[in-house]
Amino acid sequence: MKKINYHIFGLKRIDTYIIKKFLGTYFFSIILILSIAVVFDLTEKLDNFVEHNAPLKAIIFDYYFNFIPYYMNMFSPLFTFIAVIFFTSKMASNTEIIAILSSGVSFRRLMLPYFLSAAVIGSISFVVGGYIIPPANKKMLNFEDKYVRPIKQTNAQNVQMEVEKGVIMYIERFEVSNNTGYRFSLEKFNGKTLVSRLTAQTITWDSAYHWRITDYLQRNFNGMREKITKGSSKDTTIMVQPEEFFITAQEAPQMNNHKLGSYLSKQRKRGVGNIQGFEDEYYKRFSMPLAAFIMTLIGVSLSSRKVRGGMGIHLGIGLALSSIYILFSTMSTSFSVSGSMTSFQAVWLPNVVFLLIGIYLYRTAPK
Repeated sequence: MKKINYHIFGLKRIDTYIIKKFLGTYFFSIILILSIAVVFDLTEKLDNFVEHNAPLKAIIFDYYFNFIPYYMNMFSPLFTFIAVIFFTSKMASNTEIIAILSSGVSFRRLMLPYFLSAAVIGSISFVVGGYIIPPANKKMLNFEDKYVRPIKQTNAQNVQMEVEKGVIMYIERFEVSNNTGYRFSLEKFNGKTLVSRLTAQTITWDSAYHWRITDYLQRNFNGMREKITKGSSKDTTIMVQPEEFFITAQEAPQMNNHKLGSYLSKQRKRGVGNIQGFEDEYYKRFSMPLAAFIMTLIGVSLSSRKVRGGMGIHLGIGLALSSIYILFSTMSTSFSVSGSMTSFQAVWLPNVVFLLIGIYLYRTAPK
């Protein structure tokens, strides 16, 4: 009876063998490295936990249960690279790669199970990074604010934003303690023409979009004519809430993909300029999963060759390249800060450069 070498979905036994090796090594490396990372982090923060009386339950479930997925996703390209280099080098040293290629399997066909594994890793990275990690980050950062560095921002300075189309709001100082802003102004434009200007000494938030202004002066312009209205206080509706004054780039990782995309769209319409951190985070959510394919391409092309130095040389080169990739990814955002690139270009630049490296290595790999 003829032996059947195919499984479901048309995969050969060698495909399932490589997929199991790839994903098994990937998750094993994650568990190993993150275990070490948790020990180092606990050692560093133990004094803070004791000083601020952090409960053991909160340390485990609010902090470390959310710490692990965050750093797992951050270093996913590194874990992918290490996994590919490790088990492929072992296969090459055992002449398994040579045997596979000698049996008639092309190098391109050999890449199929690797890319299927990379697709699994990339999909997990996209879902975890876009929808699971953001609420987890919120819990982790709230824990840090309470037990590690209990310092919270209580006021905002020089708040300026477009709350609606053609409506510009400015508050010199806003204090959280009484939900009150000082030296407030609201200007309405029709195109580039100023049609009204409302100023007040204080503005206090009540609920939703309801505000109360005191000691106000309303000026309405109609061509060369001007109508002035004064008053001690009145209620008004302004489409903004105080929490929007305190959103910083640190809060970008706490938003899922949908909320982050909506926030960026809203802030661009308002003319808010300091949103680069949010743009970087948004584009990374899409570039990071694709890095799994690029690291896989480079890893297989490097480690499929049987060399005299064995696995050590491959691991050394692999770790060097992956470290350069992570460093490059971190430093590339400085290009958008300087204005020489957009956030989109800066975030995707490392992937483009390393994809070209991967294509070169693939073409020069033994086939």
